[in-house]
Amino acid sequence: MKWPEGTAAAWQDATNQFLMYLRLERGLSVHTQKAYLQDIKLFLNHLYAEQKEHPPQSPEEVLPEHIESFLSFVAHSGLSAKTQARALSGLNAFYRFLLMEKRITTNPCTRVHTPKTGKSLPVVLSVEEVESLLQSVDLSKPEGHRNKAILEVLYGCGLRVSELTALKYSQIFSKQGFLRITGKGNKQRLVPIGSYALKALDQYAHWRNTLAIRPAHEDFVFLNRYGRPITRNMIFLIVKELAQKAGIKKNVSPHTFRHSFATHLIENGADLRVVQEMLGHSSILTTEIYTHVDTSFWQHSVLKHHPRL
Repeated sequence: MKWPEGTAAAWQDATNQFLMYLRLERGLSVHTQKAYLQDIKLFLNHLYAEQKEHPPQSPEEVLPEHIESFLSFVAHSGLSAKTQARALSGLNAFYRFLLMEKRITTNPCTRVHTPKTGKSLPVVLSVEEVESLLQSVDLSKPEGHRNKAILEVLYGCGLRVSELTALKYSQIFSKQGFLRITGKGNKQRLVPIGSYALKALDQYAHWRNTLAIRPAHEDFVFLNRYGRPITRNMIFLIVKELAQKAGIKKNVSPHTFRHSFATHLIENGADLRVVQEMLGHSSILTTEIYTHVDTSFWQHSVLKHHPRL
């Protein structure tokens, strides 16, 4: 998305400083930085369309009324409440930065009401569905043991798909039973790995050793048949195909295994702080959604089995 025509240099300067802060001090990914930049440019596009004669020439000139007008525009564009809330969140982060830098004295976003998004619980597999998925892997195919190892590590360690594709043998400490994972913001954490996942990795290694592994990729764990690191899209397709083969009607993605990992731990009594550490969540509020999933699980179970409900 381009800058609106005639955008004052003050806007671009402030935005560049904000992006530098996100990268250097917050350690956020390029993808996250682009999302923030898109929110700011969307806001500016609206400002320059609505205030054609006298648009704010700098972020300091923006008033709460401008923010409210923008959110009204987004709402009438047919975008979801979640998208509206995210746009406000992006602008709020930008203005909190300017406040921290003492470029403004008040944040124009603080008076604006955040659209209600409601609570959407993540899709979670039952233990039986996980087993069904694992059993649907055709181990007679050359890549079968790799695909099974992918599922075992996703479910057994609760990794993000980006962490799985980047996983290297130098991060696996089999004897000690843990992985050293580099997650969002380059934060490292230790994640336990169990016997099932380790066994699956060992069985996969036999096929992997037959590949013509490309230079600089020798340490990557999961490879395609050409000896290159497997992509996120390929893992997505593998999971979708296996879910369909197993007859699972839920909308299953690689991230579903992470949700299932956390939910099953909490259902079986794991401490929320421990689950937070293993998932690599910076805030325990993010992890708390799995307590709602747990509640939903037993509520459904009670309603289904109690004779008077």
